Amino acid sequence: MFGAALRREGHVDGHVLLILGRSLKVHLVDEPKVNDVDGDLRVVATLQRAHDILFRDRHREYSLILQFTTRSHYPYLMSPETKQRIQLFLVAAFIVAGARAGYIFYQRHQDRLAVLRQKQAQNVGYSNPDYYVNPKKLYPYDLKSAKQLTQQPVWVKEGYRYVFYNYEPVSKHVDFGHDAGTLGPIEKLDISDVVAASNKVAGQPKQVVAVFHKEGKSYAVPIGYEANGEYKIYSDEMFFVEDPHELYKHWSPDVWQAVEQHQVKPGMNEMQADFAIGMGVPDAGDSSYEKTVRYPNGGNPLVVVYHDGKAADIKPGTPAS
Repeated sequence: MFGAALRREGHVDGHVLLILGRSLKVHLVDEPKVNDVDGDLRVVATLQRAHDILFRDRHREYSLILQFTTRSHYPYLMSPETKQRIQLFLVAAFIVAGARAGYIFYQRHQDRLAVLRQKQAQNVGYSNPDYYVNPKKLYPYDLKSAKQLTQQPVWVKEGYRYVFYNYEPVSKHVDFGHDAGTLGPIEKLDISDVVAASNKVAGQPKQVVAVFHKEGKSYAVPIGYEANGEYKIYSDEMFFVEDPHELYKHWSPDVWQAVEQHQVKPGMNEMQADFAIGMGVPDAGDSSYEKTVRYPNGGNPLVVVYHDGKAADIKPGTPAS
């Protein structure tokens, strides 16, 4: 198949001959170097009849012969059952690859829509610059791609929402039976690993967890799950992979000081309050002008009333029973 581009000098002690269908031959010759190769001849190996594997003509037979040659020949003819298994494997591989590509394209499309909405907001004169911030996403779709989280620090988007557990690095065991705490507002984490861990609770799928260290101990926080070989990972909704101080650098120093001190000050908007004291639960039936949000605040509940998007009244809440 390759012609002059595979010519070699010297004797041949042994070679492997691979024939796929009727159009592909690969010769691997046991020689230490190539002494004579045409300078202007490229070696191109292509599978010219791939459709013969997936959609074989009933009136033709294509065989795979794996022939090892030293002094004599030992041909091996592929059975119909083997051909069928190869066909099914290739079809399954194409389906999986297509599903993953479709998921990634969908996520990219959502980002493009976000950029478009930002441009539309600018065109109509929206005054809140927070609307124009488009945080970076990693789009993890399996265990390997989720390990991108180890390549930079991450910051928690919604404090007091995500529970973490004790983790044993040697055995990679996660103690799902006992909560070790919740991630705080805009807490910075250095994730050291992403692993799949079994959850012994009946009916629960295998959990994908991000491993981090805090005060000399190892912990794991779930960022997704695996079921029937398919992964669902939601770390993009949990973490910033860019410093929020840079993403929202248009906020005033006073606002950032309140955020870092976990306080809500009059005039702060709802996102700024979320950064300061974590996730909140809005009351039902609020109007577009007035909105009441109740924040658990890690055991120190607060109630914040917003007027036209700005904190106007801040008072202690009632602890959850």
